[in-house]
Amino acid sequence: MTATATDNTTFIARYLQALSGKAKTPAIVAELVTDPGLIAHIRNVEAAFPEYELEAEEVVAERDLVAMRGTFRGVHRGPFAGIEATGRTVSAPLMIFYRIADGRIAEHWLQFDGAGLVAQLQQDKALRAE
Repeated sequence: MTATATDNTTFIARYLQALSGKAKTPAIVAELVTDPGLIAHIRNVEAAFPEYELEAEEVVAERDLVAMRGTFRGVHRGPFAGIEATGRTVSAPLMIFYRIADGRIAEHWLQFDGAGLVAQLQQDKALRAE
């Protein structure tokens, strides 16, 4: 049976609930994701912002695609973009498209305000230098 857009929206809500604000263990990620790029992305972001959160503000689905507009939030605890941990809480708007296949995320396309996130981290660095 093919999943409906409603099924896929429910799956993404479960995915966000399972990962947001919690450690992203390889087992839980493997249960929800098959996309190797997303698996690597989650691992890298988790290293810099442990237990980061993704808050969905809007979710739209059609067939096997789910689009989510939301906000990333995390505490900078490890190196990111060449910047050592600052301990600063940061946030950035984002948009992600997920393709769901066989009950897991098979592909993703992500756009986020990386420059704004880096500026928040650099601002903290500049303040500490004063």
